[in-house]
Amino acid sequence: MAGPTHDGAVSDGGPRHRFRAWLLEGLTDMARRQPGPHAQPESADKGHPWWRVMCLTGLDYFSTLGYQPGIAALAAGLLSPLATVVLVVVTLVGALPVYRRVAEESPHGQGSIAMLERLLTFWKGKLFVLTLLGFAATDFLITITLSAADATAHLVENPHLTSALHGHEVAVTLILVGMLGAVFLKGFTEAIGIAVALVGVYLLLNAVVVAVGLWHVFTAPHVIPDWSNALTAERGSPLVMVGVALIIFPKLALGLSGFETGVAVMPHIEGKPGDTEERPTGRIHGARKLLTTAAVIMSVFLITSSFITTLLIPQKAFEEGGPANGRALAYLAHEYLGSAFGSVYDASTIAILWFAGASAMAGLLNLMPRYLPRYGMAPHWARAVRPMVLVFILVAFLVTWIFEANVDAQGGAYATGVLVLITSAAIAVTIAARRARQRGWSLGFGVISLVFLYTTAVNVIERPDGVKIGACFIAGIMAVSLLSRVARAFELRVTSVTFDAMAERFIRDIAHRRIRFIANKPERRDLAEYREKQHQIRTDNDIPPEEDIIFVEVTVADPSEFESELRVCGEVVHGRYRVLTLQSATIPNALAALVLRVRDETGQRPHIYFEWTEGNPLAHFLRFFLFGQGEVAPVTREVLREAEPDRARRPHVHVG
Repeated sequence: MAGPTHDGAVSDGGPRHRFRAWLLEGLTDMARRQPGPHAQPESADKGHPWWRVMCLTGLDYFSTLGYQPGIAALAAGLLSPLATVVLVVVTLVGALPVYRRVAEESPHGQGSIAMLERLLTFWKGKLFVLTLLGFAATDFLITITLSAADATAHLVENPHLTSALHGHEVAVTLILVGMLGAVFLKGFTEAIGIAVALVGVYLLLNAVVVAVGLWHVFTAPHVIPDWSNALTAERGSPLVMVGVALIIFPKLALGLSGFETGVAVMPHIEGKPGDTEERPTGRIHGARKLLTTAAVIMSVFLITSSFITTLLIPQKAFEEGGPANGRALAYLAHEYLGSAFGSVYDASTIAILWFAGASAMAGLLNLMPRYLPRYGMAPHWARAVRPMVLVFILVAFLVTWIFEANVDAQGGAYATGVLVLITSAAIAVTIAARRARQRGWSLGFGVISLVFLYTTAVNVIERPDGVKIGACFIAGIMAVSLLSRVARAFELRVTSVTFDAMAERFIRDIAHRRIRFIANKPERRDLAEYREKQHQIRTDNDIPPEEDIIFVEVTVADPSEFESELRVCGEVVHGRYRVLTLQSATIPNALAALVLRVRDETGQRPHIYFEWTEGNPLAHFLRFFLFGQGEVAPVTREVLREAEPDRARRPHVHVG
């Protein structure tokens, strides 16, 4: 016997229907329960101490220690420690204040994208957000592929596995990415406890490696003098070194990753008893602690790890194919603490890199549904988690294949995504401070914005592959979004319809008679306009004078919005004409929603009357698609046809 599926469809129990039900199980709400950068807790009343949530952020942020020292050594050579100091200064003086302000302005985890969305309206705002989403997709997807590639590097370079896995890096990375996808296809529940354990063990092991490395540096009499002499011979005066470090530090931008994640996980932070949804002070305070603590911990590890890896590892070992490429601290762990400890370190690094990929995947599953459905720019199947997982995994496979699972090759794309998001956040808080008339903060954030704009520009010029990949994601998102919006143009895009007291009175008065509405485009709104409109409609449709008629006028608010709530207000114009007024993103959808609601309220099928609009039908459709207007009558009828398949219950549409 047929039975209902989760989405209301009927399944006959066959394999095809069971597979479809499994594939579409779990709509967007399921994605919101995934742990990750854009996850939302199931209840606003639940929360965790800020330090536990910091570990969730740390899956993404702290895991960069697995490859950041090697990337820094390749980019800056002997100057790596000084360039890393510049990076840390930018982190603590630039990124940290910016995201502390973002946490205050966006306490529900929307991040800088939502802040900028509020500053821009209509289509320019939507297109700008889609562009930022493209770079965010670059950031998260490259996090998955880069983390998997670095986990592979740790596996392949482990002395016990080198002979078996060497030369199969791409295959191993694809397997890791595929396993990550399998986790999400099965269902991935929030695991902050696991994150705390992984991050705690990983930071402890790194502290041991760093401490041992520093001990070797300071106890060997020749290490620091050899490095200092080589650096002086290579760069000359300290002033030149500082200048070169300032120029080089944009290449180390991967060390800035994690701030957007830190803000996005804010809804998981427990608040204070007096917190409200409008002003969750305790959550904001906890998020600031989280950001500051994470930044300080990471800064200490960045400087010390860069220092010991530069002084203790030969430069050639960092190059592609070298034993320290993408795994500098693991190289030191094996070199100075033995194979057993090194294998434990490898296992810990692989685990945290694995969960960094999981965090990024969850971020994608939550970030896209947060914006695209509101814009009408997501296919129906995008509301389910599993189809989206398959799409993201296939894209990750393609990226891994293109870059041949190379950590260094993916660094440019990852850095570009990270820097664009940080730059957008800096610009957003600058505008917010200026609107709040905080002159000092406006100036400070303005300078920080210029620093990040410079950093992003340098990164783009030197590693344009990041922009190319970002452009591909942006083009893909925009193409799919616009096509999806065209395909869904005739949906009933109204979430609710409410009436004020006067409008309810109008509906009650005509509930037991034939209900007739006239769709009127408000212009002068003088007596002559309503008198002439009513006369024309009565004449064209042979409506007797004694029949009641109510005018309906829709004002287009923001046509770029896809869904809207309708508030219907009634008024008597010029003492004789009853008019229902409402605002919506599109006129036809608002009219269709109104007559359907009146039908449901009264039990009668309303009649709505239109005039034909002169002009080219294609031009009118474009006006409807972009501005919510155009040829209203046929579009209203089509919206009604899709919303109500039963012709016997469908409201009547008349055009004269």
